[in-house]
Amino acid sequence: MATTQQDDLGRPAGGWRLRLYRVIYESDTSAGRLFDQVIVAAILVSVAVVMADSVPAWHARHRFAFASIEWFFTVLFTVEYLARLVSVDRPLRYARSFFGVVDLIAVLPTYLALFVPELHALIDVRILRLLRIFRIFRLTEYVAEYQVMGEALMASRRKILVFLSAVLMVALILGTLLYVVEGPEHGFNDIPTAVYWAITTITTVGFGDITPKTDLGRLIASVMMLIGWGTLAVPTGIVTAEMTVRRHARAPLFARACPVCGTSGYGPEARFCQQCGSSLPAPAATTGAAEPVPPPAVTRP
Repeated sequence: MATTQQDDLGRPAGGWRLRLYRVIYESDTSAGRLFDQVIVAAILVSVAVVMADSVPAWHARHRFAFASIEWFFTVLFTVEYLARLVSVDRPLRYARSFFGVVDLIAVLPTYLALFVPELHALIDVRILRLLRIFRIFRLTEYVAEYQVMGEALMASRRKILVFLSAVLMVALILGTLLYVVEGPEHGFNDIPTAVYWAITTITTVGFGDITPKTDLGRLIASVMMLIGWGTLAVPTGIVTAEMTVRRHARAPLFARACPVCGTSGYGPEARFCQQCGSSLPAPAATTGAAEPVPPPAVTRP
């Protein structure tokens, strides 16, 4: 776990709490990695058990076995949650963190199901705990990519909101038009039902429970299907453009240029110039900045 997160939770000064802290929160040691891998395996098995228990035939045949296994995992995750609380100096800070809330929700449904049996299905929320796999295998490069994507989504939220508003207005207008053209006799009983059909058509889902029967209605439906194909590319382009900007902000990609022809804009993965085929200077390994680029050679006729 990162040093900042360790400081936030409060690392114990010594004793058994420090040893427990190293096993639970630090994956640099063999014991810590083994602990995390066992927890991830338990999460996967417990989710699989809940899914199998939802099959009526299996539930009727192995009801007691499923219940016993589920209580075993619930006790295991409860002990783990309590151990995470007692092994830090600021347990409330961990309890209010994202993983703390997820860990608590992962064990609550089983206990609450004693009073409200329908809540038993919420046990599948344990799958969210698999987010710890990024820390277990130390995939820092993927975590950085997720941060870039998150920043791009936050920066694009206004554009995406405007785009969704435009799509909603198109669905409302065309859905109302289909309600007028088709009418209740063809399944369009009211405007909300027609708007529901318009949304499923624009998103290319098309459940097929409602279909236009008139020629004009089919023409409008065809236009909506084409609009749906076009709308798929809009949010993708918005987010991709923002991600490109974020990547350039994190690393000065445009600082690398070809020393022969002067073409710039090469990323750290580029090895040769696309224009002249010359070798590119390697980026600096320490700061991420590119090495100084000499002025391009001038070839006189």
